[in-house]
Amino acid sequence: MSSANYRRILLKVSGEMLAGEQGYGIQPSILEGLATEIASVVALDIEVAVVIGGGNIFRGIAASASGMERASADYMGMLATVFNALALQNALERIGVMTRVQSAIEMRQLAEGYIRRRAIRHLEKKRVVIFAGGTGNPYFSTDTAAALRAMEIGAQVIMKGTKVDGIYDADPVKTPTATKYHTISFLAILNQNLKVMDATAISLCMDNNLPLIVFNLKEQGNFKRVATGEAIGTLVTPDRR
Repeated sequence: MSSANYRRILLKVSGEMLAGEQGYGIQPSILEGLATEIASVVALDIEVAVVIGGGNIFRGIAASASGMERASADYMGMLATVFNALALQNALERIGVMTRVQSAIEMRQLAEGYIRRRAIRHLEKKRVVIFAGGTGNPYFSTDTAAALRAMEIGAQVIMKGTKVDGIYDADPVKTPTATKYHTISFLAILNQNLKVMDATAISLCMDNNLPLIVFNLKEQGNFKRVATGEAIGTLVTPDRR
């Protein structure tokens, strides 16, 4: 039997994390490390789905701020997530992990179209399902896509892998005296305007009682630790416990 704390997890990874120190594109060592982290959790007989962002290649909201039409910019950002999903698929399969990429934007030569029941069946067969293309709609972030897909597939938790070890009351990089929260409610995040996930994603999680764990994915072994119930990072719940 697995010692895992969860049966089915949705891992949210930002595109920026894949860029590593180079700041743009995909740093091979980061990609390989992410694949190894995911493989270590799959080996525990835990079902893992992944939503990956595209900010290392193109950020729709940033392009929109520069004058591009928002809908067009967002669609370009969705295509960037497909780049990252295919790269992660390749990295996982090189180390023997079965995967499927499902895209919210139809592109049959590259990925399956998103079908909820098919995604669940892949997970039951111990394949890692990588969701690309966001929600398939402009004006929604990949954070919102993560919340939506997690609920659709019946994930028990969203785990958001970041570059910091949890949620703070201020940016810990800019404010060394910032205080870390070990537990916080979704409502407190909204009230304090903490930049954890966008407000739509936070509201979806809160309304559907879906817990969120924010942790440092850059530290080797952390995904496995949090998946097995170790108290690292910050736990976000509907009510503060």
